Amino acid sequence: MSFTMYVPTKTLFGAGMLNKLHEQRLPGRKALIVISNGKSTKANGYLARLENELKLAGVEWALFDRVEPNPLRSTVMAGAAAARENGCDFIVALGGGSPMDASKGIAAMAVNEGDLWDYIHSGSGLGRPLVNRPLPIVAVTTTAGTGSETDSGGVITNEEMHEKSAILDDALFPVLAIVDPELMVSVPPKFTAYQGFDALFHSVEAYIAGTANLMSDMFALAAIENVSRYLTRAVRDGKDLEAREHVAFGNYASGFVMCVGSCASEHSLEHAMSAYHQELPHGAGLIMISRAYYTHFINRHVCDERFIRMARAMGMAEASEPMDFIKALVKLQEECGVAELKMSDYGIKPEDFEKLAHNAMDTMGFLFRCDREPLSIEDCVAIYAASYK
Repeated sequence: MSFTMYVPTKTLFGAGMLNKLHEQRLPGRKALIVISNGKSTKANGYLARLENELKLAGVEWALFDRVEPNPLRSTVMAGAAAARENGCDFIVALGGGSPMDASKGIAAMAVNEGDLWDYIHSGSGLGRPLVNRPLPIVAVTTTAGTGSETDSGGVITNEEMHEKSAILDDALFPVLAIVDPELMVSVPPKFTAYQGFDALFHSVEAYIAGTANLMSDMFALAAIENVSRYLTRAVRDGKDLEAREHVAFGNYASGFVMCVGSCASEHSLEHAMSAYHQELPHGAGLIMISRAYYTHFINRHVCDERFIRMARAMGMAEASEPMDFIKALVKLQEECGVAELKMSDYGIKPEDFEKLAHNAMDTMGFLFRCDREPLSIEDCVAIYAASYK
């Protein structure tokens, strides 16, 4: 039950907290603002609000607006070049998990030589330590899904190698995070669901992982309860600020879970899917495989009581057997309108399953080592097959 607790990020949580950014001690004089290549951050006025806060703080900025969903290595390298060319001494990530994850890679590569994959410790990465301390990061999240505002890792896709892995370093914890549910009300229903389930699975995986401990359990159960009991409301009415706040808190807590515990192999299995299919939202991929994935471990009776406790946290007070967790999970997916997602809609085919399984183990094998019972390649293929529609 031992753990190491280190989460040095100062966080402003709650509706309207973006308005307090200019009052904070910011870590530099010129920021590189990192946002997605979509329209929402600009169209909804979030970028303008952030720029006004920086202006009030006396901070200059440059804009990098090229981050795609499932951010690419090449984009991170371009962002690092932009930071150097504009003389930026810190990063402000504005958006969801993709801009925040990309910002961690940008912060590292703006001040270190070579290629991002030189510093990746899995797959084909060279595993070198960062020589120079990354630029400081301020994270302003507009979604509730990845917990990246809380943790020290950024998940990036190497498009040439079809590898999706993480750059990890304690220096990549954001120095400041703004978690303002007002910035989340514009997220469309399906993406609210995808992101919410990503946050949920961070904690579900950690709760059944072999790395679970007293501290991770505390955060995980709080996250599971807040996400599962409020996500349906947030999906049905994006302007329900109470629901948004609870889901945002669940996501924030799930970020802590990843700092004191660990995800498990479900994330590796999905990362292989979206590494080959860039357009597949990470949360959607997790939803697709979740029922078969957790049923596999329930059938092995690896931690029956933990599945029962999670079902109760999700609102099934009468839960008494592990499969009640699956019932609660499927019910939530049905209520959020995502129970029928299909791999085939994203070009995934049954003949791909073994390749995906090997990719998952080769690229992010360290998460497989967190499972209470080892998965084989055959087990992974069976989970994909049972999930296929």
